[in-house]
Amino acid sequence: MTKIDESRPFLPVNIAVMTVSDTRSAADDRSGDTLVARIEGAGHVLADRRIVADDIDVIVASLENWIADPAVDVVISTGGTGVTGRDVTPEAFEQVFEKKIEGFGELFRWISFQKIRTSTVQSRAVGGVAGGTYLFALPGSPGACKDGWDEILQYQLDNRTRPCNFVELMPRLQEPTGR
Repeated sequence: MTKIDESRPFLPVNIAVMTVSDTRSAADDRSGDTLVARIEGAGHVLADRRIVADDIDVIVASLENWIADPAVDVVISTGGTGVTGRDVTPEAFEQVFEKKIEGFGELFRWISFQKIRTSTVQSRAVGGVAGGTYLFALPGSPGACKDGWDEILQYQLDNRTRPCNFVELMPRLQEPTGR
């Protein structure tokens, strides 16, 4: 059972938010706003935020920029995870992943199934790691962002979560492989 160990001091994480959309602007990016409110409300640092087009090369360039930036620990995107022709976020993320976190997408879809039943099969939410940076792609609705943050990421990005969390692994993400 997941629990928060209140005896440990909270360690804020630096998180960048990417909205993938050809139609959103800063004025109407409700999903990005949802993520930012939850990130800051939890005590984390918003390291950067941008809106990018549904274009693999643009998404990859933004991811690579943040992966190379030591001030960014985590990237969370919203949008572009569906099955239409313009939905290319998972493909872009997979171009940069060094390791995929299979359980993230699986758990997201399980949580989503509890609310939207079989419609969750249209979500291709993914998670992974590259260059010591965690990368998570969520669907483009505020509800999906709430589910991804409230049910998974708020706990895994809190170093006090027991029995384990992503934060405690951060210092070891760039260990040499055992090859």
